[in-house]
Amino acid sequence: MTSEPTTVHDERAGLVDGFGRVATDLRVSLTDRCNLRCNYCMPAEGLDWLPTDQTLTDDEVVRLVRIGVEMLGIREVRFTGGEPLLRRGLTDIVRRTTQLDPRPEVSLTTNALGLARTAPALAEAGLDRINASLDTVRADTFAQITRRDRLHDVIAGLEAADAAGIGPIKVNAVLLRGVNEDQAPELLQWCLDRDYQLRIIEQMPLDAQHDWSREAMVTAAEIFEILGRHFELTPDPEHRGSAPAETFLVDGGPATVGVIASVTRPFCGDCDRVRLTADGQVRNCLFARQESDLRGALRSGASDEEIADRWRLAMASKRPGHGIDDVAFLQPTRPMSAIGG
Repeated sequence: MTSEPTTVHDERAGLVDGFGRVATDLRVSLTDRCNLRCNYCMPAEGLDWLPTDQTLTDDEVVRLVRIGVEMLGIREVRFTGGEPLLRRGLTDIVRRTTQLDPRPEVSLTTNALGLARTAPALAEAGLDRINASLDTVRADTFAQITRRDRLHDVIAGLEAADAAGIGPIKVNAVLLRGVNEDQAPELLQWCLDRDYQLRIIEQMPLDAQHDWSREAMVTAAEIFEILGRHFELTPDPEHRGSAPAETFLVDGGPATVGVIASVTRPFCGDCDRVRLTADGQVRNCLFARQESDLRGALRSGASDEEIADRWRLAMASKRPGHGIDDVAFLQPTRPMSAIGG
């Protein structure tokens, strides 16, 4: 990717930024609330949640998703949080999204608490797959990280999703130095035994406390070294494309493990993602410090065409990369729980 933006593209096209990247993957945060308190995400007492009147209604969410799919070329929609299972209208939102034409792929990023109860209804609504956050399969470590003794509920949720036919099930894990990095091989074997797909993510500077430091982060190179003591990892011959995970065959395959190295091996040049916050703000990058308001346009009577134009304009200013290595880098004011993964 060049450092100079291209100057020619159809302004009536999809979500094209100034560097020629096209956003086709929409991440929609349905709530900033969460029922865990992961210590790399938020403080034990939680955060000040968005007032209800600032959060998009179900109809507003579906309308924006429809505009994205029908007018702006969105092909994948992932609902996130906070914890999206806390959204009462989730199943109906999923159902209405899967009924759009063209039908997007619809997925969910969740901590899986409550999934045992909701998986059958989500499957019936057409949910294609889930990404579940799970950093350990040891109950004591889980409680240490999340400040909640709920590992059994997470496991039950994953089993229910699998039984309901929602798949593939991807497990997202963050390794914390001195806490669970030595458990990575154990977690991978646990996933292999259940045909889940493990994705290990470098900890990113998106915590509410702003405690992140590069020195404390477990890097991709360390992840490979830790896993390599127990498994033979070889590059996956499948083309990575715009996928954030760099995947590797485990012991010759066909099972794989992925590493998402947003910090040390950034993939910004192939990014195809755009984010919509629970209060209706467009974020053209996970680490953006500016947002573009669509909620105001929705509630002031703007037409679909006007909203689509606002969305296109919001994408035009996307930077070439997240800039974490830049000495002038500033962490976003919103934490991950408010942005949505």
